[in-house]
Amino acid sequence: MAILTVNNIKKMFGTDTIIENISFEVQKGDRIGLVGINGSGKTTLFKVLNGEYSADEGSFTPARDTSVGYMEQHVCRDMEKPAFDEVMTVFEPLLKMEAELERLNAEIAAVPDDIDALILKQTELNDRFIADGGLTCRSRARSTLIGLGFQPEQIAAPIGVLSGGQKAKIQLAKMLLGESNLLLLDEPTNHLDIPSVEWLEDFLKSYGGSYIVISHDRYFLDAVTNCTFEIENTHLTEYKGNYTKFLHLKEEKRLAMQRVYDNTQREIKRIEGIIEQQKRFNQERNYVTIASKQKSIDRLEATLQKPEDEPDSIRFQFKASQRGGNDVLMADELALRFGENQLFKNVNLDIKRGEKVFLIGPNGCGKTSLLKILLGVYQQTFGDYRFGANIDVGYYDQAQGNLDESKTVIDEIWDLHPYMNQTQVRSALAVFLFRGEDVYKPVKGLSGGERARVLLLKLMLSKANLLILDEPTNHLDIGSCEALENALMGYDGTLFVVSHDRYLINKLADKIYYLDPTGTTLYLGNYDTYLESRQKTEAATAVVQENTARANAYKQKKERAAEIRKKKAALARCEREVEAAELEIEALNEKLLDPAVASNYEQTLEITNQIAACKERSDALMNEWTALNIWLEENSENES
Repeated sequence: MAILTVNNIKKMFGTDTIIENISFEVQKGDRIGLVGINGSGKTTLFKVLNGEYSADEGSFTPARDTSVGYMEQHVCRDMEKPAFDEVMTVFEPLLKMEAELERLNAEIAAVPDDIDALILKQTELNDRFIADGGLTCRSRARSTLIGLGFQPEQIAAPIGVLSGGQKAKIQLAKMLLGESNLLLLDEPTNHLDIPSVEWLEDFLKSYGGSYIVISHDRYFLDAVTNCTFEIENTHLTEYKGNYTKFLHLKEEKRLAMQRVYDNTQREIKRIEGIIEQQKRFNQERNYVTIASKQKSIDRLEATLQKPEDEPDSIRFQFKASQRGGNDVLMADELALRFGENQLFKNVNLDIKRGEKVFLIGPNGCGKTSLLKILLGVYQQTFGDYRFGANIDVGYYDQAQGNLDESKTVIDEIWDLHPYMNQTQVRSALAVFLFRGEDVYKPVKGLSGGERARVLLLKLMLSKANLLILDEPTNHLDIGSCEALENALMGYDGTLFVVSHDRYLINKLADKIYYLDPTGTTLYLGNYDTYLESRQKTEAATAVVQENTARANAYKQKKERAAEIRKKKAALARCEREVEAAELEIEALNEKLLDPAVASNYEQTLEITNQIAACKERSDALMNEWTALNIWLEENSENES
């Protein structure tokens, strides 16, 4: 049963048609990836479905029980509100019920005349509170934030002090905790580190509802989708399967359409040849044949469907101007500290010519800071690094800060390469989709994707033999990511890349360095190999921990058994000593009955003191005996 039906949606802005004839159904359990180049209309479609935009044509109909959750563009206007409190706004009805229960409890405690009615109301409300998840809402909110990478102190921190990525995680947490059974996720992995993305993947895999997700993270799409919608040239096409399957199906469809088109064109030309031949005979019957053949051509042309041209995409390559030495970059025991904050230590790198090396790790571990040490922006606290012979470094800054905001696009490139003529500069810009008047766009007005393309062009023209790239696929659509991927794959220099794009890592990496506060760990191979190694390490660690726990348990069991034996021996000793003390007291009392002793004051006093000492010793022994019995009873139960 469809939980959402979309019929012929069209949306225009001015005279520009963004999307049209958009029709599809979302079934229960569908996990849909929505892909397309930047500006193709993906987010526009989401805003129509969310009610933020009205459609110019068409309609959509959610099922009666469908509740749509959408990632809002703005997290919270109250920057003083703690992150946890903002997330808890999702549970506002439950919080209101909780407050009402507290009020009822206070009234009942005062023992009013209508106490029975109040107790009944309290019972009914409490049952509803529990059934709706009131007892677990705070723990769910906390575990979701922790799953997304928040530290305990960050959960309680005001939103205003959090990073952009952390604010994005708050909105993601709110949406995930809502009661929606259809989620619209617009680039949910933006600003998330790999552990947080993996957590999100696990969440979505176990999610009971349906969702449509826009993402340029191809590895993520492969992991969480079973259907792919592509918006291309304003239209939507549906493909069964995840992103990788979609690529195969799209290529098969394109080839099939091209074959049909080419075959039809050949058939039309063949028939046109027959018509020309018949015209040369210039007889009446030939004109009948000509008319018949022309009808055949008309029918073929009516069915002729030329494959749509693919949207413009960038195609380029990186080339190094010179060959560097075999040793490209070495680092020994690098450490960085800001005040009392030790960002990382024990960073060791050994990068050889031609290697494609990736640096991964959680947000905030110091990946970008490490790059800035290598670029001379930061001074390391400890350790050393060095570049090999004849190494030219090209740097891609994820913050896109190395652009002159006062320039136009063409001047940004031309001023760096004045030896190029205008035709050469414009040709280079055209490769990166800056054509016509676009080359005169001011840099300050460029979108994130456009700025990324300018930076990539600058990097290409640098012809460096070592490229240091900081999150190069941020701001790029999938098509541009694939173009960059292909360019880097054919690059004849050396790569050192910080990235959370697992698809890119998987395709290019020769080795991976994992960075955390304790230092770097080297993994040979791509991302899948890294995952396999990590899982093996975690499994081995789990075995060691289990064996250690077993050994500790066995040791504790032996120690407890020895202690029990010791306590039992002490108990037996107490019993013997109590019996001996009682016998001694009995013997001393018999002495007091002797008339000779009774008449002697000094003797009587001495014996009386001895009896008192024996009784004191006996009482102490009985107290010890009681404590030993209690301990043995408790520990014998635990042992069994």
